[in-house]
Amino acid sequence: MGVSGIGVSGVGVSGMGRWTAAEIPDQSGRTVVVTGANSGLGLRSAEALARAGATVVLACRNPAKGERARDRVRAVASGAQPLLVDLDLGDLDSVRAGAQRIAGAVDRVDVLMNNAGVMAVPRARSVQGFETQLAVNHLGHFALTAHLLPALQRAPAPRVVTTSSLMHRNGRMRWHDPSFERRYGKWRAYSQSKLANLLFAFELDRRARAAGLDVVSVAAHPGYASTHLQAAGPEQSGSRVMLRGAEIGNRLLAQSDEMGALPQLYAATMPDVAGGEYFGPGGLFELHGHPRRVRATRAARDEADARRLWELSERLTGVTFSLASPPDPTG
Repeated sequence: MGVSGIGVSGVGVSGMGRWTAAEIPDQSGRTVVVTGANSGLGLRSAEALARAGATVVLACRNPAKGERARDRVRAVASGAQPLLVDLDLGDLDSVRAGAQRIAGAVDRVDVLMNNAGVMAVPRARSVQGFETQLAVNHLGHFALTAHLLPALQRAPAPRVVTTSSLMHRNGRMRWHDPSFERRYGKWRAYSQSKLANLLFAFELDRRARAAGLDVVSVAAHPGYASTHLQAAGPEQSGSRVMLRGAEIGNRLLAQSDEMGALPQLYAATMPDVAGGEYFGPGGLFELHGHPRRVRATRAARDEADARRLWELSERLTGVTFSLASPPDPTG
């Protein structure tokens, strides 16, 4: 995540000690889908889950990078071998096709980790014409979750974990212009997409509970973790100064990607996790540290805005959720 504009509000409110990935419960027999699993938080999460026995599905945009990541995950897997699925979150047709391949390859999905993202990239459009950060960070994951919901419902205790950012605190939903047709700002667009992640995660949990489903939807953020995310924007814009700044920041200020992945790993695996919770680092200003329960902003908890975003997302993606209660097998 970027550190620009981070305030001091929202310091963690509930800790769980110095939890590490070594404390992940046995994941044997569980299937976990991780988007953006070719590097950074996604790769670290995939490795930790495979090490704990899970069948990990790596959903990656770049096939070559995905192959290398699968080899790394395979090397540490203690159970079933990982699977690789091509999936570009910036293309809703690719999202649909990738979800179909996942559903055809596994019996069920126990955990969907909506992890992939882009940050502060130059102005660009997705295949369907949406602002890139909104498309990749939110709309693609919204559609993927809808497509995989039947597979999630076949699991005994399914979870959806959506990765947000401290930058959601700067986010405002531009209802009049969500794709920044006018006056694009790369950080404003990023913050909006990260706010959208939380609005979606909390609304999904509310809707699942209202439908009587066992799907638990939670969110997490990594604090300031050293990943390629910080370098992607400068690389695309060709700014050597910004790229050098990102490299120095990662080296001197950021925690490791292994530490950054801990909040979403806790959210994905621990038995005390409840729907609608939010996890992040427990250190000062939530920038570093072991995971704990943290607060989201009031804007992220706005139920009216969450419903509005849900309806907007359905219109933009053409995807709707099937949230009807499953039939009672004893009835």
